[in-house]
Amino acid sequence: MMLGTPALLLAAEAYGPFEGEKSAWHDGFDRYDYVMDEATLAIRPFKAPEGERFGVRDPEKGQRRCLVIVPKQAAPGNPWSWRGCYWDHQPQTEVELLRRGFHIAYISANATLRPGREWDAWYAFLTEQHGLSRKPAFIGMSRGGEYSYTWATAHPQQVSCIYADNPGGNREMLTRLGDLATNDVPLLHVVGSIDPLLGRFSSTIENIYQQYGGRISVMMKDGAAHHPHSLHDPTPIADFIEQSVRATPSAAPDYLAGRITHTSFYSTENYYRDFPKEGTDITCRGAIFSACYDRYSFELAGVEGAITVTIPKMPAPGKPWVFRSEFVGRDAVVDLALLARGFHIVTGPVSYNMDGPSLAHWNAAYQYLVAHGFSPKPVLEGAGRAAGDAYAWSVENPDKVSCIYAENPVLRSFMSKTPLIDRLNVLAGAKVPLLHVCGSLDPAFTTQTGEVKRRYEGIGGSIRVIVQEGQGHYPLAPRDPNPVVDFITGTIASK
Repeated sequence: MMLGTPALLLAAEAYGPFEGEKSAWHDGFDRYDYVMDEATLAIRPFKAPEGERFGVRDPEKGQRRCLVIVPKQAAPGNPWSWRGCYWDHQPQTEVELLRRGFHIAYISANATLRPGREWDAWYAFLTEQHGLSRKPAFIGMSRGGEYSYTWATAHPQQVSCIYADNPGGNREMLTRLGDLATNDVPLLHVVGSIDPLLGRFSSTIENIYQQYGGRISVMMKDGAAHHPHSLHDPTPIADFIEQSVRATPSAAPDYLAGRITHTSFYSTENYYRDFPKEGTDITCRGAIFSACYDRYSFELAGVEGAITVTIPKMPAPGKPWVFRSEFVGRDAVVDLALLARGFHIVTGPVSYNMDGPSLAHWNAAYQYLVAHGFSPKPVLEGAGRAAGDAYAWSVENPDKVSCIYAENPVLRSFMSKTPLIDRLNVLAGAKVPLLHVCGSLDPAFTTQTGEVKRRYEGIGGSIRVIVQEGQGHYPLAPRDPNPVVDFITGTIASK
């Protein structure tokens, strides 16, 4: 994912005032109506018919109705939101955005009037002729959510964010979500827990976007169906849109090299919260409800496989870090807690051409990071067979390890030609403390952790085992990360 340019910096050089037929929209905001010829894409002022009030009727055949609502005082950069469908339905978010200086725009859309070149022409009219930001925020409800995603995935560099409410979808836009993630477009879904479209589209979008490393947040109204859309109090939605538009990309670390990929890492833990104005509780999760961290993958010359670094908000003194071989999932509670404490989380390189990590390539990654200020004694961590990689690197570099933390470990690794369990004396001699978190029903518990404990204590090593009763090999993470985090931070502090 590439770091994008803030939407506020992508406005045209000069703002062009809107002209033509003017009327009033909610709270006295100026409304300008236009009509577009579908054949020529020409746009001209249009007088809204009597009785239309705040809404808009379907256009005559061959035309598209277009609307712009103008704020009392435009915010810097001329930000705007684009309604994907169902104009004036639950408009409270747009009214709030108008108060914050956003313009609001719409072009006719219904079951037969879908996004196409008409939308492109409307976008050009607003940005090139009137100086609005080149990265609008999208608001889409139901079919409007589908249409917002349809246009946005076709123009991923021209979108600041998307708020989709019980969105619909289609196969094509689902296959193109990665382009939005690459351009770091944040998403917010407000959905009902019993909406018939939830599993088909909103949850599918959420899962795909997370896998691509994109930022998506969800507010799920308990017991709500497809209607009503939006929130009675639109503040959380308007805050999301305004903050997304104004966000300034963070600076990339100076040690990145080769082919660089940027994604976001955050917990998907659910938070069940009371929203009195909504008359129900709302389950909140995702990037705006949890700490969200930058994650970079990069390559080094002579090293096969990418190195992935997840960066804390504020690095702890000494720049402590975790060195591990497997992908860090969003349920990695220990790593999330360590990030909050200022640790970097590093996934070492694994080649596509080998059955496991290379000791030489891990050594090169270690040397490179230490040369760029990382602590010379990382925490080695792994779960399952990947814990074997942590042990394998440690026994070859015992003086470079602060401690080893393993979840349901299996001590095997392609980095070691001899059984790792026979080399524990190297770690004991370097006084490397060990911590295992294991399920009592894990099939490997006795032959692996039980045997490591017996041997390590027998040669004077320090090992602690936390047994989670009634659990098997999965889940790997501990129920409570605090004892693990205390062990790791205490070990580093003592050294």
